[in-house]
Amino acid sequence: MTGAFKVGETIITAEELPSLLKRYQLMPLFLREVILDQEIAKITCTMEERAVAIERFDSQHQLTSPEAKAAWLAAYDLTPEQLVEMAERPVKVEKFKQETWSGRVENYFLSRKSNLDQVVYSLIRTKNPGLAQELYFRIAEGENSFAEVARDHSEGPESRSGGLLGPVPVSQPHPAISKLLSVSQPGQLWAPRPLAEWFVIIRLEKFLPAQLDESMRRRMVDEMFENWLREQIAQVSSLQPLRTSVSSVS
Repeated sequence: MTGAFKVGETIITAEELPSLLKRYQLMPLFLREVILDQEIAKITCTMEERAVAIERFDSQHQLTSPEAKAAWLAAYDLTPEQLVEMAERPVKVEKFKQETWSGRVENYFLSRKSNLDQVVYSLIRTKNPGLAQELYFRIAEGENSFAEVARDHSEGPESRSGGLLGPVPVSQPHPAISKLLSVSQPGQLWAPRPLAEWFVIIRLEKFLPAQLDESMRRRMVDEMFENWLREQIAQVSSLQPLRTSVSSVS
């Protein structure tokens, strides 16, 4: 039988595979893995990296004895060589990511920084404009704390936390609130302003600028990698499939 295999009583030909992958929503994952295999084909692991990778793989899959490993290989119809390839693959992918994008981290971080900075802020909302003004003056004059007023009068879920929200990316709140927070100083209290059906009182508590530390570097590399991968998958998905003849199955 050429270009086909049998699952139960069903014969699946090579021509049918793309439509089946789409039906089972596996095509993006399949393309992702094929694209990655192409990119890491020339990347090698040192003996030490291979040993660590295999140890990690065995631990993740609870292959704690030769018998357990043999049973696992048999269950998945794999050879020991294929297991080594599977164990090394994450290491090779990480090497590919670092070789390709680690030199672009600084510029990418700067382009993303406005969406990475975080804020902690306090919010009170009410549909009563007169009450909003009264509450604002009570806070501004020190008659009540922001938290007390929020717990007693804010009409949103923030009342449960005394109006305190965050830390969240500065771009996450409503655009009008984000804009206000981006020009605020910590502790700055803003008078009530309309927002949709609400009147809101806002105070910036903390501004937490994003730092390009090791954790952020890894995140930036991962983001660039995922962006590239989505583009590659989209390009491949848009291509017309090759039409090849498949031998008939009797």
